[in-house]
Order: sequence, then structure tokens, then C-alpha cells
Amino acid sequence: MNKNLSRISTSVRLGLAATAAFSLAYAAPSMAQDSSSKNADVEKIAVVGSRAAPRSIGDSPVPIDIIGAEELSKTGNSDMLEILKGTVPSLNVHTNPISDAATLVRPANLRGLSADSTLVLLNGKRRHRSSVIAFLGGGINDGAQGPDISVIPSIALKQVEVLRDGAAAQYGSDAIAGVMNFVLKDASEGGSLQVRHGEYYEGDGTTTEIAGNVGMPFTKDGFANLSFQYKNADATSRSVQRPDAAAFAAAGLNVADPAQIWGSPEINDDITIFGNVGVDLGNDKEFYMFGNYSERDVRGGFYYRNPTTRPGVYGGIVRNLDGSPSYRPGDDDPDGQAAWDAAPATILVGSLDGLDQQLNCPVVEIGDNGLPDETALNSLTAANCFAHNLAIPEGFTPNFGGNITDTSLTIGTKGEVKEGFAKGVFYDISGAVGRSESQFFIFNTLNSSLGPDTPRDFSPGKYIQLEKTFNFDLVKRIDADLYDDINLAGGLEWREESFEVIAGDVASFTDGPLFDQGFSVGSNGFPGFKPSDQGVSTRRSAALYIDAEVPYTEAFLMGYAVRFEDYDSFGSTANYKVSAQFHATDDLSLRGSISTGFRAPTVGQANVSNVQTNLSSGVLVDSALLPPTNPISVQLGGTELEPEESQSFTFGMIYELGDVFMTIDYYNIEVTDRISQSEKINLTDADKQILKNAGVPNVDGLAQVSFFTNDFDTTTQGIDVVANYSTALFDGSSTFSLAYNWNETEVDRFSEITGDFKVKRLEEDLPNHRATLTWSQSYDTFSFFTRVNYYGEYQGVHVDYDATAKMADAAVTVDFEASYFVNDEFTLTAGAQNIFDQDAERIDIPASVGLANNTWGGVFYETSPFGFNGGFYYLKATYNF
Repeated sequence: MNKNLSRISTSVRLGLAATAAFSLAYAAPSMAQDSSSKNADVEKIAVVGSRAAPRSIGDSPVPIDIIGAEELSKTGNSDMLEILKGTVPSLNVHTNPISDAATLVRPANLRGLSADSTLVLLNGKRRHRSSVIAFLGGGINDGAQGPDISVIPSIALKQVEVLRDGAAAQYGSDAIAGVMNFVLKDASEGGSLQVRHGEYYEGDGTTTEIAGNVGMPFTKDGFANLSFQYKNADATSRSVQRPDAAAFAAAGLNVADPAQIWGSPEINDDITIFGNVGVDLGNDKEFYMFGNYSERDVRGGFYYRNPTTRPGVYGGIVRNLDGSPSYRPGDDDPDGQAAWDAAPATILVGSLDGLDQQLNCPVVEIGDNGLPDETALNSLTAANCFAHNLAIPEGFTPNFGGNITDTSLTIGTKGEVKEGFAKGVFYDISGAVGRSESQFFIFNTLNSSLGPDTPRDFSPGKYIQLEKTFNFDLVKRIDADLYDDINLAGGLEWREESFEVIAGDVASFTDGPLFDQGFSVGSNGFPGFKPSDQGVSTRRSAALYIDAEVPYTEAFLMGYAVRFEDYDSFGSTANYKVSAQFHATDDLSLRGSISTGFRAPTVGQANVSNVQTNLSSGVLVDSALLPPTNPISVQLGGTELEPEESQSFTFGMIYELGDVFMTIDYYNIEVTDRISQSEKINLTDADKQILKNAGVPNVDGLAQVSFFTNDFDTTTQGIDVVANYSTALFDGSSTFSLAYNWNETEVDRFSEITGDFKVKRLEEDLPNHRATLTWSQSYDTFSFFTRVNYYGEYQGVHVDYDATAKMADAAVTVDFEASYFVNDEFTLTAGAQNIFDQDAERIDIPASVGLANNTWGGVFYETSPFGFNGGFYYLKATYNF
């Protein structure tokens, strides 16, 4: 960024910060003022949570948040995950640097549970899950496979409904923590076009986005509402140089500074298109269709490969990781082995003439400066020998990325039967298909076993998640001589879910000529899927449900739901829910629910295998994820996956006093047999032999294995407080909102398969306390929006290593946005997130660990609940028509 632009951006940031500070100070006394205006939030209508007619959130027996289109547009962020995080305090999203596939599709946690414990709906219909499995999911999300919420653009939405209650008895698997329903716009006229540009205060992460929405008539009795969003975002870096890389640079090697990047990934050509179509067929019947096409390219960082500490991969020191001597590959002479063991640290050297000639290759020792002996290294070529230090002496840092494609289509019809025995019955018949494809890429790495012929870029293969759903729903109102009609509903659901693995390019998985000489196989960091890994795993299920809402009196409503679901893999499950609401007075209502639930293991979790490079106790090692039924998994405690089961209850109150609307809800969720990725288990020689017998490649290069397992139980409890107040203030219209969440998870049962550190991460990585305070002020030609975000203490973790963990301090961030209405069509907006540039907790490794804070090049703990990129400012122009 040039100096003039830098001065301009600094001025914009300072101006916004000053305005935000003034707004916060000015707002302090204003909550106490009175007004006769009606709080609009009380009138918000929700579809989710009930099969009866849509009801206001004040009359709902279960807690529901509704985020309208206007509020969605004021967050300053186009990522739906970040938008929801700022609005729903019980939702947490991490930035996820160097997190394998979790970098491509970020998981989100509602009420402290894993990303796939929240059911996602689009226009009330189940949304398909992503093909990305979060292999490095930061404890809570290890192995999670939830829907890709980030593909949904805010400009396409009429509102978002967040049901904060277990609802598996109503909607089926995954609704343990709650339900999110994204409601698409359905206008038949008008629209808007937005252009938004911004960047972080550090001068990186520059983001440009164009979005639009248009409503059109579709026949004389219908609508077609179309939306699009196109975005590009540069990568960020919150990194410092690693000590080992700095030492190599000082020794004269051309090492990048920093050698390893901790930051948000680069996102290119992120295009998404959503369509929503409806036609009135007459006689109270309607046709509907909606769907999307989305695609983006994502590229993020990986760990730096030190040229002298990666045996077999790079060339590395031929010694064990604990510093003890290692046996030179190919040396079968005990005397030779003894001599080799006594030798100094050396580079692994391969013979291009084959294994028999390897012992004739020159020995390349590591000198006191940490570099290979130059004379010996230069003699390799003449001896027809090879070490990767010849081609890339400075080490390398892979980049991991992917092309993510997401498509869906739902078609249905609904209406009321007007005659015959089914007269008065409302029906809804629909079919849906959803597909997510992840094509993986890894750049700037190597397949060590190919020696000098290795490519540097690879395509390791792809995952495809395909889901098909058919729903047949019926609703009937029955006069039972109560205060109002009973609403009786029932229906059928059939689902098919498949997970497909497609092999990568040959170079990404093949064992090259140096394989037998101790060099590792496959694209380092993410080896390709072999043809033997290729295939499709499929599961089908069928469900029958019935529920009823019974208004016993004007003040007392109860709901009942029962669902039976049968899977062709693990069997059947039955779940129930009972909810109630009692209007104690005109201003006070009491509500509560009790329910059971389940989450079926995904087909991917039950069948996927993968090899990844991760840090274990601060050291890079290769780890294999195997299906839980693999022989080695079974030997280490793996069993066929069963569904998670939950029991939950909530109770709360709704209070209205004038223009103040407040809800308080307590929840308690017990989940047994939770599914997650096991702790990475160190392999013995006997384990490796079993893996070899099972056909797993490059076994000698593997240090650990893991698998999915039902290994632990948890109890999560918490309190949600939501308050809204609207008034006329300062000659304008003001709305104040307060949201607070206390959430606590305790692991009740676990084994060594899960491990103590993962338990600690499950219990402490997320803050127990979250709160937001929002002030929105509107005038005829001007408006502004301020949000204060509070994040309580949380466990700071770096490189998934327990020795780095510490409790991080609570923090406050402030978001601010101001808009000027040029006329009825044009609006200009400037704003900033984290406007005062609050830093995340800095890495502070205890001195007793004996490691520098910058050992792996990081600056901030990755578990920061508000990210680690700092302040972000933006400008936006909107044209409404």
C-alpha cells in the first residue's frame, strides 16, 4: 500500500474510532428513557420450531433468535459465520490457521458443541453437509462434518432463525444443539446492488466484494428472487520468523521471512448464486423451487519443513526425534550399524542406482552451523547419489488449498386439500438434492521418494458429499373444544447420503525409486488418495414423525413430538420432545422443554482414511486417520460407529414491560457416546506390521494413527439472556439490544483414546461468558450502528500442544458502522470491525517448557474467539431499486 493510501486509510480508521467512542459514551445513559413506541422485535415471526402456523418469538415455547435482513447488512462482514457470531453469543467460530481442511470450510459451534451438532435448514428444508471433514479441528471440532454455512450470502436472506433448543424429534439427526433456518427473500420486485471494499489495519487481507439481489414476477401469480455474490480476499499473516529459519538465513540460505505463515487463507473467485421461485397455483396451492451454485478457491499455509529435522521427508538428520542414534536404511551389517550409530548426525542420502548402491554414497554430515558439509554434498552428483538439500537447501513450506463447489436444488408443492376425506389438511411434498465437492491441492511440497524427479505441486484427489431427501408433510387443525384448535402434524422423510473419494494424480501417492531407501511416499503434508482408496460409501434412512400443539387454555400451550428413524447401517432410533408455555400475566410468560436427540455418524466419518502432517509435542510427524473398523483401529480400541444420543431440558421466561422485551433461558444438554477423532496414538513396530499387512503405504514413515470413535460423554449447560428496547431518542429512532451467554461443558466420561489434553480443550477452549451490546440509531439521511462484544477467559492453545496452553484474558472489541443516505436509491457506508484494534492473546509459553514463543512462528493463540487479525475497516456503496 503506498504512502498516500496509507495516510487515507489511517485517517478513515481514526475518524471511525473517534465517532464510535463518542457514540458509546453518548449511549450510556439512554437505556433509561421512556417511549410509547412498540418494540418491533416482539412482532418477529418464525417458521422454525413449530409445524403450526408461524408464530411470534414472544409466543414461542422454545427460544428463537431472529436476525433480519437489515441487521445482517450492518455487520461489515460478508462471511455468514462471522455475521452470526456477532449476533448470537452462544455461537463460536475460530479463524483456523494451519488446520488442514478446516481452513477451507470453517466449523462453527453452537452452545459449545461440535459443528455437526447443529442442524441447518434453508427455507425450512434440511441443508446438505460439506464434503470437508475437519481433521485438525482444534479439539471441539476434530472430525466434524457440518454444512458449509459460508456459501450463503446475506444479501439473499429475508431473515435467519436460530432455534436454541434440541429438536431432533422434529427434524431428525444433528439438531442436538439447535437449528438454524436461513429464509431466502421472496419479493417479486425491487432489489439492490452492493460494492464493498476493505482491509485489515495491518494492510493485508484486502477484500473486494460485489453482491446483488433482484425480485421479478414469475408468471402473473409468482415470483423469482435471484441473488449473487462475488468476492476475492487476500491472505493475512500474523507471523514472526522461526528461530531455526532465522539461523539458516544467517548461515547464507535463501529462507523466506517469515518462513511459515499464521493467518487467514487467500480466497479467490468466490462466486455464489441463490435463487428462490414461487408460484401461486390457485385454490390455495403453491409451487416452490430454490437452490444455489457456489464455488471458490482457497489457499492457506502449512508448517515449515526444516531441511535438517525431517528424516525421510526432506532428507533430514538420520537420528530419532529424541536425539538417540538411528540405524541407517539398507545397512544389514551389525558392525556397520554400530559404526553408523556412533557417527555424527548426517543427511539421508539416496542412491539413484538403487538400494544396493546406497552404502556407497558419500556420508554428508551436519556441521556446527546446522548445514550439511558442503564438500560432501557437492560430491553426491558425481557418485550418482541424491539428497533434497541439493535442490532446495533452504527447506520449504507447503501451501494447502482446494476448490470448493457447493450446489443444491429443492422442488416442492404445498397447499390445502379442499374436498374429500382429507378436507382441511395442509400438505407439503418436496424433493431435494445437495452436493459438495472438495478438490484438494498442495503446492510447494514434494514426493521425497521420487528424488530429483518430484513435482512441487500436486492434486491429491477430492471428496464428494451427495445427499438426496424426500419429504411428505401433513398438518391438520382439529377442533377439540379447547381454547383454540389442536394443530396435529405428521410426515415421512427419506434420505440417502453418500461420501465419495476420488484418487489424486499419480505423483501424489506413488512410491518412487527412493522409497526402499527410506524416503517417504506421497505429496508431503497431504498425500494423495490411491486408486484403492477410491469409492463411494452410501447410507439410507427413513423416518416417521408426528407432533401436536395443544392450546389447553388461552394462557397454556403444550407441544408434543415423537420421531422414529431407521438407518440401514446402525439400526433405528426413537426420540421425543415435550414443550410448554404459560402466560402468567400479560407481561410475563414461562416456557420450557424436555427432549431426547441423536446425531448419526456421517458416512465420511465411518469410512474415510487420510494421511496428514501434524505437530505432536511440538514435532512434525506423519499421522494416518483410519476407518474405525480397520484392523489397527480395532486393535487400538476402535469399533463401528454408533449415533450420539442426547437428553436436554430448558426452562425460561419472556418478559415485556413497555418497550422492553427480554428472554432468559437455562439449558442443560447431556450427550453420550460423542463421536470425535481419537487422540493420535503412537505406533509400535507390531502396529506397523499390521498396517503393512492391510496395504497401508509408507508405514515406516508413519508415527501415529487416529480414528473416529464414540468415546466420551459430556454435559453442557448455560444461560441465554436476550433483551431489546426501542425508543425515539435524539430526534431519531433508536434500538438497543443486549445478548449474553454463559456456557460450560464438562466431560463426564472418557478414556485414553480421547486423552486428557483433548478433554481440557473441550472444556476450556471456548469462553464461558460472551455478551454483545448493540445500539442502532436512524435518521432521515443518516444512521449508525455500534456493537460492543465481550469475550470471557478462554484457553489459549498453540500448535495443538498442551505445553503451550494457558488461560487467556477476557477482552472487549467494538464494531461501528455509519451510513449516509444520498437519496432513496444510494447509500454510502463506512465502518470497522474491532475498531480499536484489540489484540488477541499473545503466545506466552512457560519458561519451564524450554521453548521460545516464536518456535513455530506464531504471534497469537489460534483459539482467540474474536480471531487474531485485528481491526478491519471497510467502505460500502449500496444502490436500491
